[in-house]
Amino acid sequence: MSQIVIQDVEFSYRGQQDKALDGVDLEINQGEFVAIIGANGSGKSTLAKMMNVLLVPDRGSVTVEGLSTSDPDNIWQIRQQVGMVFQNPDNQLVATMVEDDVAFGPENLALPSEEIRRRVDLALQVVGMDGYQSHPPHKLSGGQKQRVAIAGILAMKPDCIVLDEPTAMLDPMGRKEVLNTILRLNQEENITVVLITHFMEEAGLANKIAVMQRGVVTEVAPPREIFSNTALISEAGLDIPEAVKLAKELQERGISLPDIMTADELVEALC
Repeated sequence: MSQIVIQDVEFSYRGQQDKALDGVDLEINQGEFVAIIGANGSGKSTLAKMMNVLLVPDRGSVTVEGLSTSDPDNIWQIRQQVGMVFQNPDNQLVATMVEDDVAFGPENLALPSEEIRRRVDLALQVVGMDGYQSHPPHKLSGGQKQRVAIAGILAMKPDCIVLDEPTAMLDPMGRKEVLNTILRLNQEENITVVLITHFMEEAGLANKIAVMQRGVVTEVAPPREIFSNTALISEAGLDIPEAVKLAKELQERGISLPDIMTADELVEALC
Protein backbone atom coordinates (compact mmCIF):
# COMPACT_ATOMS: atom_id res chain seq x y z
CA MET A 1 0.00 0.00 0.00
CA SER A 2 1.28 3.48 -0.85
CA GLN A 3 2.19 5.61 2.13
CA ILE A 4 0.65 8.84 0.80
CA VAL A 5 -2.07 8.80 -1.87
CA ILE A 6 -3.28 12.06 -3.44
CA GLN A 7 -6.28 11.64 -5.72
CA ASP A 8 -7.88 14.31 -7.92
CA VAL A 9 -7.14 17.04 -5.36
CA GLU A 10 -8.41 20.57 -5.92
CA PHE A 11 -7.74 23.55 -3.66
CA SER A 12 -8.23 27.30 -3.90
CA TYR A 13 -7.07 29.98 -1.49
CA ARG A 14 -9.83 32.26 -0.27
CA GLY A 15 -10.22 35.30 -2.49
CA GLN A 16 -8.22 33.85 -5.39
CA GLN A 17 -9.98 32.87 -8.59
CA ASP A 18 -7.36 30.47 -9.94
CA LYS A 19 -7.02 27.05 -8.31
CA ALA A 20 -3.75 26.44 -6.47
CA LEU A 21 -4.24 22.71 -7.10
CA ASP A 22 -6.37 21.50 -10.00
CA GLY A 23 -6.86 17.73 -10.12
CA VAL A 24 -3.56 16.54 -8.62
CA ASP A 25 -2.77 12.81 -8.52
CA LEU A 26 0.38 11.47 -6.85
CA GLU A 27 1.42 8.37 -4.90
CA ILE A 28 4.41 8.19 -2.57
CA ASN A 29 5.63 4.81 -1.34
CA GLN A 30 7.41 3.91 1.88
CA GLY A 31 11.15 4.58 1.70
CA GLU A 32 11.02 6.67 -1.49
CA PHE A 33 12.82 9.97 -2.00
CA VAL A 34 10.49 12.12 -4.10
CA ALA A 35 11.34 15.62 -5.32
CA ILE A 36 8.53 17.96 -6.35
CA ILE A 37 9.66 20.71 -8.72
CA GLY A 38 7.97 23.60 -10.45
CA ALA A 39 8.15 27.34 -10.98
CA ASN A 40 6.88 29.78 -8.37
CA GLY A 41 3.10 29.54 -8.16
CA SER A 42 2.98 26.01 -9.59
CA GLY A 43 1.36 24.67 -6.41
CA LYS A 44 4.23 22.59 -5.00
CA SER A 45 4.21 24.18 -1.50
CA THR A 46 0.42 23.93 -1.35
CA LEU A 47 0.70 20.23 -2.20
CA ALA A 48 3.32 19.75 0.54
CA LYS A 49 0.99 21.26 3.14
CA MET A 50 -1.72 18.77 2.13
CA MET A 51 0.50 15.89 3.30
CA ASN A 52 0.80 17.28 6.84
CA VAL A 53 -2.87 18.43 7.15
CA LEU A 54 -1.87 22.09 7.20
CA LEU A 55 -4.39 22.29 4.35
CA VAL A 56 -7.20 19.94 3.34
CA PRO A 57 -8.62 19.50 -0.18
CA ASP A 58 -11.69 21.34 -1.43
CA ARG A 59 -12.29 18.25 -3.56
CA GLY A 60 -10.57 14.90 -3.93
CA SER A 61 -8.71 13.05 -1.18
CA VAL A 62 -5.34 12.79 0.57
CA THR A 63 -4.68 9.67 2.64
CA VAL A 64 -1.65 8.88 4.79
CA GLU A 65 -1.30 5.18 5.65
CA GLY A 66 -4.98 4.84 4.83
CA LEU A 67 -6.04 7.76 7.07
CA SER A 68 -7.96 10.58 5.39
CA THR A 69 -6.62 14.07 6.05
CA SER A 70 -10.19 15.40 5.75
CA ASP A 71 -11.22 13.61 8.95
CA PRO A 72 -10.39 15.88 11.93
CA ASP A 73 -10.00 12.81 14.16
CA ASN A 74 -6.93 11.75 12.12
CA ILE A 75 -4.97 15.02 12.28
CA TRP A 76 -2.79 14.24 15.31
CA GLN A 77 -1.94 10.73 14.14
CA ILE A 78 -1.07 11.91 10.61
CA ARG A 79 1.16 14.69 11.92
CA GLN A 80 3.06 12.16 14.01
CA GLN A 81 3.66 10.09 10.85
CA VAL A 82 4.46 12.99 8.50
CA GLY A 83 6.85 15.67 9.80
CA MET A 84 7.23 19.04 8.08
CA VAL A 85 10.37 21.17 7.73
CA PHE A 86 10.03 24.69 6.35
CA GLN A 87 12.23 27.10 4.43
CA ASN A 88 13.28 29.29 7.37
CA PRO A 89 14.62 27.29 10.35
CA ASP A 90 14.20 30.32 12.63
CA ASN A 91 10.44 29.86 12.32
CA GLN A 92 10.71 26.33 13.77
CA LEU A 93 13.21 26.87 16.58
CA VAL A 94 11.37 27.73 19.79
CA ALA A 95 13.81 27.25 22.70
CA THR A 96 17.00 28.85 24.01
CA MET A 97 19.00 25.59 23.93
CA VAL A 98 19.30 23.03 21.13
CA GLU A 99 18.30 20.06 23.29
CA ASP A 100 15.18 21.85 24.58
CA ASP A 101 14.18 22.63 21.03
CA VAL A 102 14.52 19.02 19.87
CA ALA A 103 12.66 17.87 23.00
CA PHE A 104 9.66 20.11 22.32
CA GLY A 105 7.79 17.57 20.18
CA PRO A 106 8.39 14.48 22.35
CA GLU A 107 7.40 16.47 25.45
CA ASN A 108 4.05 17.20 23.81
CA LEU A 109 3.62 13.45 23.36
CA ALA A 110 3.84 13.18 27.17
CA LEU A 111 6.70 10.67 26.96
CA PRO A 112 8.79 9.71 30.02
CA SER A 113 11.82 11.94 30.54
CA GLU A 114 14.22 9.05 29.92
CA GLU A 115 12.64 8.36 26.51
CA ILE A 116 12.72 12.07 25.64
CA ARG A 117 16.44 12.24 26.47
CA ARG A 118 17.12 9.12 24.38
CA ARG A 119 15.20 10.51 21.39
CA VAL A 120 16.85 13.94 21.60
CA ASP A 121 20.38 12.52 21.71
CA LEU A 122 19.68 10.02 18.92
CA ALA A 123 18.05 12.64 16.66
CA LEU A 124 20.99 15.02 17.07
CA GLN A 125 23.40 12.19 16.37
CA VAL A 126 21.56 11.24 13.17
CA VAL A 127 21.71 14.81 11.78
CA GLY A 128 25.36 15.25 12.79
CA MET A 129 24.70 17.72 15.60
CA ASP A 130 25.69 15.54 18.57
CA GLY A 131 27.59 17.63 21.10
CA TYR A 132 25.53 20.76 20.42
CA GLN A 133 22.86 19.93 23.05
CA SER A 134 23.68 22.98 25.21
CA HIS A 135 24.30 25.44 22.36
CA PRO A 136 21.89 28.37 21.85
CA PRO A 137 20.27 27.98 18.40
CA HIS A 138 20.76 31.64 17.49
CA LYS A 139 24.54 31.11 17.51
CA LEU A 140 24.42 28.30 14.93
CA SER A 141 24.94 28.65 11.19
CA GLY A 142 21.96 28.43 8.84
CA GLY A 143 22.77 24.84 7.89
CA GLN A 144 23.16 23.85 11.54
CA LYS A 145 19.85 25.49 12.44
CA GLN A 146 18.08 23.58 9.68
CA ARG A 147 19.63 20.32 10.87
CA VAL A 148 18.39 21.04 14.41
CA ALA A 149 14.92 21.71 12.95
CA ILE A 150 15.10 18.31 11.20
CA ALA A 151 16.24 16.70 14.48
CA GLY A 152 13.16 18.15 16.18
CA ILE A 153 10.99 16.35 13.61
CA LEU A 154 13.03 13.12 13.88
CA ALA A 155 12.52 13.02 17.64
CA MET A 156 8.80 12.53 16.92
CA LYS A 157 9.75 9.32 15.03
CA PRO A 158 7.89 10.08 11.78
CA ASP A 159 7.74 7.63 8.86
CA CYS A 160 7.95 10.50 6.36
CA ILE A 161 9.50 13.98 6.30
CA VAL A 162 8.27 16.69 3.93
CA LEU A 163 10.78 19.49 3.37
CA ASP A 164 9.52 22.69 1.76
CA GLU A 165 12.47 24.52 0.12
CA PRO A 166 14.72 23.68 3.13
CA THR A 167 17.91 25.04 1.52
CA ALA A 168 16.53 28.19 -0.12
CA MET A 169 17.93 30.50 2.57
CA LEU A 170 21.27 28.72 3.03
CA ASP A 171 24.77 29.29 1.66
CA PRO A 172 26.42 26.50 -0.38
CA MET A 173 28.00 24.88 2.72
CA GLY A 174 24.67 24.93 4.59
CA ARG A 175 22.90 23.45 1.56
CA LYS A 176 25.43 20.62 1.39
CA GLU A 177 25.03 19.87 5.12
CA VAL A 178 21.25 19.68 4.87
CA LEU A 179 21.22 17.62 1.65
CA ASN A 180 23.68 15.10 3.12
CA THR A 181 21.41 14.82 6.15
CA ILE A 182 18.34 14.25 3.96
CA LEU A 183 20.12 11.54 1.96
CA ARG A 184 21.30 9.79 5.11
CA LEU A 185 17.78 9.78 6.58
CA ASN A 186 16.41 8.22 3.42
CA GLN A 187 19.17 5.71 2.70
CA GLU A 188 20.16 4.65 6.22
CA GLU A 189 17.01 5.24 8.29
CA ASN A 190 14.56 4.31 5.48
CA ILE A 191 12.54 7.46 6.14
CA THR A 192 10.36 8.56 3.23
CA VAL A 193 11.49 12.00 1.99
CA VAL A 194 9.43 14.49 0.00
CA LEU A 195 11.59 17.43 -1.07
CA ILE A 196 10.01 20.59 -2.49
CA THR A 197 12.72 22.46 -4.40
CA HIS A 198 13.49 24.69 -7.34
CA PHE A 199 17.14 23.59 -7.38
CA MET A 200 17.44 21.00 -10.13
CA GLU A 201 20.68 19.61 -8.70
CA GLU A 202 18.79 18.79 -5.48
CA ALA A 203 15.94 17.16 -7.39
CA GLY A 204 18.49 14.94 -9.14
CA LEU A 205 19.23 13.20 -5.83
CA ALA A 206 15.68 11.79 -5.63
CA ASN A 207 14.37 8.39 -6.75
CA LYS A 208 11.64 10.11 -8.74
CA ILE A 209 10.61 13.65 -9.61
CA ALA A 210 7.10 15.07 -9.87
CA VAL A 211 6.88 18.11 -12.15
CA MET A 212 4.16 20.67 -11.41
CA GLN A 213 2.67 23.32 -13.65
CA ARG A 214 -0.28 25.59 -12.83
CA GLY A 215 -1.56 23.37 -10.03
CA VAL A 216 -1.21 20.06 -11.90
CA VAL A 217 1.36 17.26 -11.70
CA THR A 218 2.29 16.90 -15.37
CA GLU A 219 4.94 14.18 -15.14
CA VAL A 220 6.34 11.70 -12.61
CA ALA A 221 9.53 9.85 -13.56
CA PRO A 222 13.13 9.13 -12.47
CA PRO A 223 15.51 12.13 -12.66
CA ARG A 224 17.37 10.94 -15.76
CA GLU A 225 14.10 10.65 -17.67
CA ILE A 226 12.90 14.07 -16.49
CA PHE A 227 16.14 15.89 -17.27
CA SER A 228 16.42 14.32 -20.71
CA ASN A 229 13.03 15.85 -21.59
CA THR A 230 14.19 19.40 -22.19
CA ALA A 231 10.82 20.45 -23.63
CA LEU A 232 9.07 19.40 -20.39
CA ILE A 233 11.59 21.27 -18.22
CA SER A 234 11.36 24.40 -20.36
CA GLU A 235 7.55 24.31 -20.39
CA ALA A 236 7.58 24.08 -16.59
CA GLY A 237 9.67 27.25 -16.43
CA LEU A 238 12.75 25.48 -15.08
CA ASP A 239 16.35 24.87 -16.15
CA ILE A 240 18.07 21.52 -16.38
CA PRO A 241 21.19 21.21 -14.16
CA GLU A 242 24.31 22.85 -15.59
CA ALA A 243 26.19 19.52 -15.61
CA VAL A 244 23.40 17.86 -17.63
CA LYS A 245 23.27 20.82 -20.03
CA LEU A 246 27.05 20.81 -20.58
CA ALA A 247 27.11 17.04 -21.10
CA LYS A 248 24.40 17.32 -23.77
CA GLU A 249 26.34 20.06 -25.58
CA LEU A 250 29.50 17.93 -25.52
CA GLN A 251 27.56 14.91 -26.82
CA GLU A 252 26.22 17.02 -29.68
CA ARG A 253 29.81 17.88 -30.58
CA GLY A 254 30.72 14.21 -30.88
CA ILE A 255 32.18 13.51 -27.44
CA SER A 256 31.00 10.14 -26.17
CA LEU A 257 29.54 10.47 -22.67
CA PRO A 258 27.11 8.40 -20.58
CA ASP A 259 23.94 9.95 -19.17
CA ILE A 260 25.12 12.62 -16.73
CA MET A 261 23.23 13.77 -13.63
CA THR A 262 25.75 15.64 -11.47
CA ALA A 263 28.94 17.68 -11.79
CA ASP A 264 30.88 14.85 -10.12
CA GLU A 265 29.62 12.36 -12.72
CA LEU A 266 30.63 14.74 -15.53
CA VAL A 267 34.13 15.25 -14.11
CA GLU A 268 34.61 11.51 -13.71
CA ALA A 269 33.37 10.77 -17.25
CA LEU A 270 35.61 13.44 -18.81
CA CYS A 271 38.66 12.26 -16.86
